[in-house]
Amino acid sequence: MSKPQIRPSTGAEYSRIHGVGGYRPVRVIPNAEVLEWIESSDEWIRTRSGIAERRWAGPEESVAEMSVQAAGKAIAQAGIAPDQIGGVIVATVSHLKQTPAIATEIAERLGCGTAPAFDISAACAGFGYGLGLADGMIRGGSAEYVLVIGVERLSDLTDQSDRSTAFIFGDGAGAAIVGPSDTPGIGKVIWGSDGSQKDVISQTQAWDTAFAKPDAVNGPGESPEQGAKWPALRMEGQTVFRWAVWEMAKVAQQALDAAGITADQLGAFIPHQANMRITDAMIKALKLPDSVPVARDITETGNTSAASIPLAMERMLESGEARSGDLALIIGFGAGLVYAAAVVTLP
Repeated sequence: MSKPQIRPSTGAEYSRIHGVGGYRPVRVIPNAEVLEWIESSDEWIRTRSGIAERRWAGPEESVAEMSVQAAGKAIAQAGIAPDQIGGVIVATVSHLKQTPAIATEIAERLGCGTAPAFDISAACAGFGYGLGLADGMIRGGSAEYVLVIGVERLSDLTDQSDRSTAFIFGDGAGAAIVGPSDTPGIGKVIWGSDGSQKDVISQTQAWDTAFAKPDAVNGPGESPEQGAKWPALRMEGQTVFRWAVWEMAKVAQQALDAAGITADQLGAFIPHQANMRITDAMIKALKLPDSVPVARDITETGNTSAASIPLAMERMLESGEARSGDLALIIGFGAGLVYAAAVVTLP
């Protein structure tokens, strides 16, 4: 007698991005305001990073609220109903509650029914990680449509006295609806990590050293470590720069090769908006033709970590720099160190 077999789960043969949306906070922080916090110059900031201004969220612009606004635009563009969404993935490092996942609140507010909802922490590669997970869910048959959100309130984790990082970070949310496709719309995601360099971008202090634990854990009278303060992000800029320039161009090329696409066939290059000099170095390493438009959203938005790729994608489509149906190379990289790259068809 044969053993019983589990029925295999099957889904769509391919997946693609059906819609994209973004949300940018109302408050604009120009370099002139940053210069009130640190000793620097507008020229130094622009030359070092390419940033002229960034957006910082106000009290009402929470991680959940920005996500809902961005997701609403993506859902509308995709032309689906919220209850058709079979999964909500939120990539963020700046939702300050350990639990529950902010994805559950977002799913409930959008009307996604009982869709599974969860957060992932993959820093600036978070959107790429979410895209890879969504592609697997759809082709594996566990969902028809998946909402992928990259969202950050990095202003909450910015040390305004730190000259090396105070000018870098911004807030915002970007969202994409991933769903079935008759043709390949998402190439193989080339992703990975290098934990040996986990400390080059990190939070300055763990929450348990920044604040006293409850007496039941700490013991009466115990207090946080001496000098503890609200945690912020720190970065070894030169180390990150060298890693991104030399290693991420290789990853980007691997994504092109895996998709069977050459650089001159691209309709857009949308790298994580980390630093304009990193972007320029990657363009050179990839031998990207001048005819391929490149996302430079960092100038007005700053580094928004997991939100940067979908925000830049939305801007390129709205401005006409890129067109629906074009092929785009996306790559995210950041704290961990982690990375994710893929060739996608633009919605």
